[in-house]
Amino acid sequence: MYEKLKQDIVSSMKEKDTLKLQTLRGVKGEVDLEHINKKIEITDDLLIDVISHQIKTRKESISEFEKGNRLDLIEKTNQEIEILKTYLPCQLTSEELIKIIDQVFLKVNPTSSKDMGLIMKELTPLVKGKCDMKEVSLIIKDKLSSL
Repeated sequence: MYEKLKQDIVSSMKEKDTLKLQTLRGVKGEVDLEHINKKIEITDDLLIDVISHQIKTRKESISEFEKGNRLDLIEKTNQEIEILKTYLPCQLTSEELIKIIDQVFLKVNPTSSKDMGLIMKELTPLVKGKCDMKEVSLIIKDKLSSL
């Protein structure tokens, strides 16, 4: 995936697609920084983590831009998010996500909301990068509150 990212940077330079180029260079820079700072190998998991974090920060930025009524920045940021999403694995549908959460609930058998950590520990490797973890957290909290 990292090689594909580097190839896409080159192709976006040739196509003079500045938005895509800036976005992908930012991701590559973050991946390289993580690689150097944490002394870890560049893997698909690292790339997914970085891209997921980039998407999350952009979504937070959008909410700030909405407060400032900056429609131009909202549109640009949404385009960046769409570019980043192409590098993530196929996203789970709500039905698939709920099915996986139900399976984890059967395995963990939680008794109260104190078991949230156990559930997340079991669930995260199964869905990481495939869905919005904020949505996962909300679904789990809802299910735990009905216990």
